Amino acid sequence: MRIGVLALHGAYIEHMKVLEGIGVEPVAIRLPQHLDGLAGLIIPGGESTTMRHLVERWGLRAPILELAARGAPMLGTCAGMIVLARTIAGGEQPILPLLDVVVQRNAFGRQLDSFETDVEVPILGDQPVHAIFIRAPIVESVGPGVDVLARLDGGRIVAIRQRNVIATAFHPELAGETRFHRLLATMVAEHVLPGEGAGRRLHPTRRSGMVP
Repeated sequence: MRIGVLALHGAYIEHMKVLEGIGVEPVAIRLPQHLDGLAGLIIPGGESTTMRHLVERWGLRAPILELAARGAPMLGTCAGMIVLARTIAGGEQPILPLLDVVVQRNAFGRQLDSFETDVEVPILGDQPVHAIFIRAPIVESVGPGVDVLARLDGGRIVAIRQRNVIATAFHPELAGETRFHRLLATMVAEHVLPGEGAGRRLHPTRRSGMVP
């Protein structure tokens, strides 16, 4: 199994190491042709404005959207969540608008306000996920087709899924957390060979209209 990691900017090396650790071959994606033959993609954290510029410069926007349209599973972390959002608070134009959500950039403040905490993610089991938030976004609202996977204690949404696309406001790859990558790999296996990932059902945790 081969899963691509957008390797233009940000924490892509950490994602590639996690994939290798769970037995998945990572592929660094820098040009459209690097997407050929792949059935899954990770959009790492970094700086979303820089990622916007590089995605457009190297002609990756249309090929990534086409990959998603074919049903290929995707995972975005931190800035990757912003890249995948349909609406960015403040009026900034979307980059890869695959998730029907409104996100706010730098919702927790500056780099100095970064923090770590444990987050309950029922779809991944009873053991909490250790999450690292670095200049992290937050999901302000979700559309009717979006499943909320995790919230902070105050109710703020920090992980979501819409069909074949997952996004987290935090960095699981920096915390030694592999379960989101394993979930992605399961989804990729199901996409490539229907029935292959059926042993693990992807239960929605919330489905409703636009909610705060």
